[in-house]
Amino acid sequence: MQIVQFLEEVRMAGSIYHHLLSRGVTRRDFLKFCSATAATLGLSSSMVPQIAEALEKKERPSVVWLHFQECTGDSESVLRASKPSIAKVILDIVSLDYHETIMAPSGHAAEKSLHDTITKKKGKYIAVYEGAVPTKDGGIYCFVGGKKSIDTCKEVAAGAMANIAVGNCACFGGVPAAKPNPTEAKGIRDIIGGTVLNIPGCPMNPENFTAVVVHFLTFGSLPALDSLGRPLFAYGKLIHNNCERRPHFDQGQFVRQWGDQGHRLGWCLYEMGCKGPMAFQNCPTIRWNEGTSWPVQAGHPCIACATPDNWDAAYPFYQRMKAVPGVGWQANADKIGLGVAAATAAAVAAHGAIRAAKRRKECSKSEDEGHE
Repeated sequence: MQIVQFLEEVRMAGSIYHHLLSRGVTRRDFLKFCSATAATLGLSSSMVPQIAEALEKKERPSVVWLHFQECTGDSESVLRASKPSIAKVILDIVSLDYHETIMAPSGHAAEKSLHDTITKKKGKYIAVYEGAVPTKDGGIYCFVGGKKSIDTCKEVAAGAMANIAVGNCACFGGVPAAKPNPTEAKGIRDIIGGTVLNIPGCPMNPENFTAVVVHFLTFGSLPALDSLGRPLFAYGKLIHNNCERRPHFDQGQFVRQWGDQGHRLGWCLYEMGCKGPMAFQNCPTIRWNEGTSWPVQAGHPCIACATPDNWDAAYPFYQRMKAVPGVGWQANADKIGLGVAAATAAAVAAHGAIRAAKRRKECSKSEDEGHE
């Protein structure tokens, strides 16, 4: 009863900004949040006042968060976010009216919450999808609340003012769609058609999700997308170009074996299967765990988890790439697949080989001079 009363008090507080004030957030902290969001979106500091004004005036949007074939990793990622925290997101930024993992109601009461939201707030809620949708045999391989997920997905999407898919499974099918894909799992855009904003990753980075929601509240539209439906502010640049290990790639300094000297010194993981040269995402810039680190910095190669079919296309994960799709290191995400993959891959291989040969030659020369 106390929880219900508290949520009602929060709801009555009005705009997002007033929610923040009611919970003791200072004006300075509010502006810091606006500044951080602008930075994530790639906007200049001059846009901070506009973001602040939008959050001051607009009420929290209603959000319906659906789960299908998934591991709940994207929800877990959001739950562990700290800037902003999950409490701030669901109590101050959005009104989370349905989320199976963290909502208080269960069973019929939970399904009633979903039904009431999509009927009473038709055209006024944001639909978030986590997980792939099975389509084989009419979609009988995933039921929630006695209804097939494919039917629920279409019903909710029809009344949403924006559809957002989070995680690789919801965006492109992910693990459930990996070969042999026994349930014929598909991403949300293949199910409902139309405009679906994809925030892929395994899991997604919660800062990108928050930035998308704030952009929608500020400008009344979704941010610019690439051909895969991914926001360009987060997926418009190659990981390879922003990686702190890139200088080692240019110098031909590669890790050859786990735990070797190069690995301990932070050399490039390209030879160990890193897919950074084919992956578009902002992992190196916003990182994870309050900006502490990200997989490559921690010593593990990128597996291109924000890429379609990555579980098949990027496999085996720990072998050097045999081909690199794209038109060069500075390519935009929309320029992938223009028929020059072989040439690019050859250039990458030659680049690495030349650098490595140069270093071997320098080492050999140093040894000869030492013998003299």
